[in-house]
Amino acid sequence: VQLQASGGGSVQTGDSLRLICAASGQTLYGMGWFRQAPGKEREFVASAGVSGGDIYYADSVKGRFTISRDIAHDRMYLQMNSLKPEDTAVYYCVGDLSLFYTENHSQYPLYWGKGTQVTVSS
Repeated sequence: VQLQASGGGSVQTGDSLRLICAASGQTLYGMGWFRQAPGKEREFVASAGVSGGDIYYADSVKGRFTISRDIAHDRMYLQMNSLKPEDTAVYYCVGDLSLFYTENHSQYPLYWGKGTQVTVSS
């Protein structure tokens, strides 16, 4: 399985970006995004199941970020609106053979792509 993220960039506070993840190898049941800011641990951002349901968000991005999947084309998207400086991080596309994040369960996903940098300046 290979995951390739793109769409990062440098923007101003309040701007929007859309991250794209292209997957190849096999269709993963759970896919999502993690991020890592300088000096901090990697943290969960959002995830979605293969049907596009089972969607979960970190509290810090709820209402601003939207995750979606295009199963037919093995694509996943993260629409990020109202970006804040604290969203600055390397964003990783991730996937697993099951749901790696639910209300009662979380684990590090099995598959990780190379990250894409998102920088939000004030």
